[in-house]
Amino acid sequence: MRRTTLIMLAIVTLSSCNALKNTVDASSDLSKLGGTWELNYISGPRIAFNGLYPGKKPQLLFNLSEKRVSGNSSCNSFSGKLIADDSSINFNEPMIATKMACPGEGEAVFFEMIKKVNKYAITGDTTLNFMMGDIAIMRFSKVQ
Repeated sequence: MRRTTLIMLAIVTLSSCNALKNTVDASSDLSKLGGTWELNYISGPRIAFNGLYPGKKPQLLFNLSEKRVSGNSSCNSFSGKLIADDSSINFNEPMIATKMACPGEGEAVFFEMIKKVNKYAITGDTTLNFMMGDIAIMRFSKVQ
């Protein structure tokens, strides 16, 4: 009887710890990453942002349950595996992409910069900053 009580107590304790872990995870930056984000700033090019993306701004869609990222570079669509935790992210794995001819330099700049990203930070649940080290090189707004 005493042994059964100890086993039941251990199970309840482990379950409680797991429930606490899930609560902490739900408030993490990784959980906030889910959804669609639209690019509104990119560093590097000497061309104005609206000149790079006159018709359509690049977007990213993070599907956390499937661990996938997809989006549009302003011209072509792409999709791949999401490699991220609460502060780091990596876009260097191969992605599937359409191959339409794209005018201007916007798409090339987008893909060149996103491969440099190694960290991210979300502020106010509506702004996503992609960083190279400690320098913000891309900024996105949450699409509602």
